[in-house]
Amino acid sequence: MNDDEIRALVLRELAKIAPEASAEIDPEVDLREQIDLDSMDILNLMIAIHERTGVDIPEADYPKLVTLSGSVAYLRERIKA
Repeated sequence: MNDDEIRALVLRELAKIAPEASAEIDPEVDLREQIDLDSMDILNLMIAIHERTGVDIPEADYPKLVTLSGSVAYLRERIKA
């Protein structure tokens, strides 16, 4: 899976949780601030990403996925492994 596919996957799952999310998301800005996600939204996003990719995301790693670019980088490394 390449970066564009990972980005599309994250955005697709994010749109299911927060319909107001769009491709206009700044990849370097905290998703929680951009689209007002709460802790339950973040948990649901992590579960959805896990279900789509098979990548286990421990709660301690959630801060690594708070931006779109961070999510792509994190998943890229784990999908390869």
